[in-house]
Amino acid sequence: MAFDDRFRLSSHAVITDDEGKVLLLKASYGNHHWGLPGGALEPGETIHQALERECLEELGQEVQIQYLSGVYYHGAYESQAFIFRVTLSSPNIILSSEHSDYGFFEIDGLSAVQQRRVRECLNFNGKVVSAAF
Repeated sequence: MAFDDRFRLSSHAVITDDEGKVLLLKASYGNHHWGLPGGALEPGETIHQALERECLEELGQEVQIQYLSGVYYHGAYESQAFIFRVTLSSPNIILSSEHSDYGFFEIDGLSAVQQRRVRECLNFNGKVVSAAF
């Protein structure tokens, strides 16, 4: 990779409810997909700072980061996604204009990529994993 080449970095949160269902947000832009809370790093941010900022923007509250569980390369987006286990400070979610809805979903109902990332996060054994898709 050359010095001036760029690719994307993002941080995302795995948040579950009392039943073990995973929080997903529905984007109000692009293809309106459902995804984990989080997003792209801004210049000068660490992966932790980006996750805290994104969760505050998207969920309307601060979160507690428990651990980083994995780093995943997505060839379609030329991006590296950092996946963290996170807890909410409050059950009251206030969506930003970037999202039109949220819900807690069974892991088996997620896409194959999301299932892998979420399962590896929830089954974290102290070793950060990585994979490419």
